Amino acid sequence: MKIIQRRASNPERRAHMEEIREGLAPLLKRFPDSYWRDHDERHVFPHEFVAAMTESGWANVTIPEEYGGGGQGIAVAAVVMEAVGASGAAMNGCTAIHGNIFGFEPIIRYGSPELKEKYLRQAAAGSLQMAFGVTEPDAGTDTTRISTRAVKVDGGYEVRGQKVWMSKATDSQKVLLLARTTPREECEKPSLGMSLFVADLDSPNVTRSAIPKAGRNAVASCEVTFDGLFVDEADLVGVEGHGFYHLLTGLNAERVLLAAGALGIGFRALERARTYALERVVFERPIGMNQGVAFPLADSYARLAAAAAITDLAADLYDAGEDCGVEAAMAKYLAADAGYQSADRAVQTHGGFGYAKEYDVERYWREARVHRLAPLSQEFALNHMATRALGLPRSF
Repeated sequence: MKIIQRRASNPERRAHMEEIREGLAPLLKRFPDSYWRDHDERHVFPHEFVAAMTESGWANVTIPEEYGGGGQGIAVAAVVMEAVGASGAAMNGCTAIHGNIFGFEPIIRYGSPELKEKYLRQAAAGSLQMAFGVTEPDAGTDTTRISTRAVKVDGGYEVRGQKVWMSKATDSQKVLLLARTTPREECEKPSLGMSLFVADLDSPNVTRSAIPKAGRNAVASCEVTFDGLFVDEADLVGVEGHGFYHLLTGLNAERVLLAAGALGIGFRALERARTYALERVVFERPIGMNQGVAFPLADSYARLAAAAAITDLAADLYDAGEDCGVEAAMAKYLAADAGYQSADRAVQTHGGFGYAKEYDVERYWREARVHRLAPLSQEFALNHMATRALGLPRSF
C-alpha cells in the first residue's frame, strides 16, 4: 500500500492532486529519509533538494508565469507541501522551500512592476532565497508592538532592530522585513505605521546567529540584528505604513502551507505506524490486531482527513481572493494537532524503537511539534476564531 492519501470530494480536484503527487514522486525519492536524517544531524541546509525543486518548477510554483514561475495558486502549492512532508522530508524539506512560495505573495499582490521584475525572476530561477522577518523577542504574536524601526533617509530607509526565529536566514540573501516607519503612539490605530521591505541579509550591517533547537535542524532558525542597514526606497513593498495589511496576504498563505506540511508529516508517520503494526509480531500475532494499537491509528486517520478538508477550503478561498483568515487559522490549528498526534502515536506504536533515530518517526515527532507553536500558537489561533467567527470579545 502506498502512503495513505486522502481523497478530495471533487473528482477533478482529486485527479489534479494525484497528478501533482505522481509528478513529484520521482524527485522526492531521490531524497530518502537517510538524506534528511543526515542533514538534520549535521545541521546542513538541503541545497541539493532546493535546487532540484527549483529546477523542476515546484519551488517557484506560485510565482507568475511572466517572471518564470509556475503561475499556480496556494491550493496547488499546498499539495506540493503536503507531498514534501509526506516524503519523509518533514519540516526540514517544507521549510527549505516554503519561504519562496508564500514569502513572495505580498510582492506579487502589492509590489511595484519594478520590484516584481527585480526579485520574482531571480526567485523563479533559484538565484534568490527569501526569509520572512516579522517576529521579535519582545513582541511575539503582538505584531503591532514590534520595535524594529525604518527611518526615512535620503534615497531610502535606515533600519535598526532585532528579529527572532527567522527561518533560513543564514541561507537567504534577502528578507521580507516588517518595520515601523511611524511610532505606534502616533498612529490612528496600532496596525498602521508599519511598512514592508525587501532588505539585504548579506550585509555588514546585519548579524545572523542560529538558535539551537530541538528539531528541524537542517534549516536554521535565527536571531537577526539590523544595525543601520540601508534599504532603497524602491524596495518598499506597497504603501508605506500599510505593511501589516500587505503582510496578511503572506500570513494566510503561510498558515495554509504550514497546515499542508503538518498533514504530510502526519500521513507519513501514520503510514510508518501502520506498516510496523502489520509487521511487528508479539504474542504470536501482529500488534495491529490489538485495538489498543489499531484504534489510535484509525482516530489519527480521521483527524488528518478532517483537517485536510479545512485546509483545502482555506486554500480555495485564498485563491478566489476571498477572506480566509478564519479558515486559515482553523486549518493550521487542526492540522498541527492532527499531525503531531499522528507522529506521537507512530512513536508509541514502534515502542522503544520509536525513540531510535534509525526508524525516523522520532524525527517526524520532533518536527511536527513546532507546528503547534508557529507561525502562530494554537491558543492564538483559537483567539482568532473566537473573535472573528464567534463574535466574542477580544481577550488581547
